[in-house]
Amino acid sequence: MPAPHPLTPCASRGDPDLVKLNVAISCGYLLYDLLLLLRYWKTLGDSLFVCHHLVALYAYGYVLSRGVLPYFANFRLLSELSTPFVNLRWFFDTVGQPRSSWFVLANGLAMTVVFFLVRIAVIPSYYARMLAWYGTPEYARLGLAVQVAWIVPSLALEVLNLVWMYKIIRGFYRAFCRPREHKLACGHSD
Repeated sequence: MPAPHPLTPCASRGDPDLVKLNVAISCGYLLYDLLLLLRYWKTLGDSLFVCHHLVALYAYGYVLSRGVLPYFANFRLLSELSTPFVNLRWFFDTVGQPRSSWFVLANGLAMTVVFFLVRIAVIPSYYARMLAWYGTPEYARLGLAVQVAWIVPSLALEVLNLVWMYKIIRGFYRAFCRPREHKLACGHSD
């Protein structure tokens, strides 16, 4: 039997065990990380991370409690493939690894590329699928609460991802094109 097309009812409703497991593990991580952010606010605190975690928990709560939109939930979870690189960057900073070290620069390059691929480059595909649903009977059957829990967090997460991508690119540029160390490589002249 062929796999269902992502725009069949299976993509909007259903209770696949692996999706629930993925989302439940992610929610556990988000809750734990949120508690750490709040407990160690002076060291870890970042209001954008708090916003990200709360928005994601709100949306994923519907996936877990109502079994809706499993395809889209897993699609969103792919963005977390960038998280190890983001966390590794924080660990390098915490242990005092020089930002000019090979490890930090390699991780910065990987973080930039992976973050772009899994959070930014997929935006058109995600919204093309979402728009294909808009106005359909299946979309209407979701109900207003689920529609809001799907669309509003999606848009909020895109804004956060675009802000973070800007910061990552800015940091990447600074790391690879410091005026004193890389004048020739980056075309700067004083």
